Amino acid sequence: MLLRLISILGLLLFSVFSYAQELPSSFEASAEELAVYVIPITGAISKPNLYILRRGLKDAIENKADMLLLNMDTPGGRVDLTIEMMKMLAKFDGITATYVNPDAISAGSFIAAATKEIYFAPTGKMGASAVIQGGGQDVPETARLKVESYLRANIRAITEDYPYRSDVIRAMLDADFELKIGDALIKPSGELLTLTASEAILKYGEPSESLLSLGTFDTVDGLLDARLGEGKYEIKEFELTYSEVIAKWMNTFAPALLGIGMLGLFLEFKTPGFGVFGIAGIACLGIFFASQYIAGLAGNEVFLFFSLGILLVIVEIFFFPGTLIFAISGLALILGSLVWAMVDIWPSEPFSVSPDLLAEPMMNLVFGLAIAAIGALVSSRFFPGSWLERSLVLSQTAGGERQSLRDQRETSLPQVGSTGVAVTDLFPGGQVEIGGQRYDALATLGAIDRGITIRVQKVADFNLIVEPILNKEEEANA
Repeated sequence: MLLRLISILGLLLFSVFSYAQELPSSFEASAEELAVYVIPITGAISKPNLYILRRGLKDAIENKADMLLLNMDTPGGRVDLTIEMMKMLAKFDGITATYVNPDAISAGSFIAAATKEIYFAPTGKMGASAVIQGGGQDVPETARLKVESYLRANIRAITEDYPYRSDVIRAMLDADFELKIGDALIKPSGELLTLTASEAILKYGEPSESLLSLGTFDTVDGLLDARLGEGKYEIKEFELTYSEVIAKWMNTFAPALLGIGMLGLFLEFKTPGFGVFGIAGIACLGIFFASQYIAGLAGNEVFLFFSLGILLVIVEIFFFPGTLIFAISGLALILGSLVWAMVDIWPSEPFSVSPDLLAEPMMNLVFGLAIAAIGALVSSRFFPGSWLERSLVLSQTAGGERQSLRDQRETSLPQVGSTGVAVTDLFPGGQVEIGGQRYDALATLGAIDRGITIRVQKVADFNLIVEPILNKEEEANA
């Protein structure tokens, strides 16, 4: 029976680590080479882009990478995610750069402008950054002005070292803004600016400075050779895998995955054997931890603490029942690891507990626990004796005849001191038979094997609390 719990934990470990196996591992270049992280920003700006950037940035910061390069090809996307990605880029102390390959349109232009350096592919295009709604409609004027003002302020704060970048981004954002440098009219009023590679690299003013681009290159390798020197760097490339694509859906339902996973394990412990509840619980918790890992929130250490919590609960149940020390410590580790898995912690910043940091993870945890608690109450009320239990949990009588766990449950429960036999393993919950009737029962300490004679020690609301009756030979061995 102890092996049953260990097998559940083992399956959960396997599900998480096998799911995360395809994800990039940590990387560190040799002392003679510069470490360069290349992160793709492709397709519409959505949560997968946010996830891969957050995970790549944290890995780059932890490994003290020298340069982070965004390989960008996007038509734009969500403004809220764009702002969050811009803030993330400011956490990296090394060189940040964007390779426009070939498009950095709308939201992509803001993310590119948040990096220190911008380069173009020969067919690269950047601009057309007006704020619109997801369906393409214009944003109401007041809301649009607020968003544009905030974006422009962010760009000004980031681009102080680049004389033209702030005005160029404004020209991409504001159709009414006229961009003029000296006598050169770059963009007249009444249209949005979109720059090609050849236009972005043109130089203006005294001393002359490029409008936006620091160079045009056919490939990422060509760009890095010119910027860092041929053979003087090592690349770590991140890929936008299918996991990032589906992670946005999994992360959205993280609280539900938590609740269903814990409910599944609860029901599994309440029923004999190993079946659909255990598999469903393991799958949901495995997907929860994997989604947090993919989203750049949780590392492997979080799941190790969760596993340690499970082990401490097992130790309490089977080796030191009633001490409560191991159970309380285990539950604290389990709940703490679930919250930790949802907290956005950056390696470059000192960790401090704050309401803003914990508000969303705590809300998700409470929601998940509520799902599990409501599910447990509903199952306690409707599950015993139902067609679902009869179809999922079948056992054999002591004589070998196959029957449902409960044919008809009597309203009265046996009295304290009544004796019977365990017709399933009590682990610690299971089924006993007393006076020809079957009942739910819990073992007082540890577990009771099927076929052992038992005595009712206490009558609870939904279960009998029973203890084993040992024969003389068993007592001598004990």
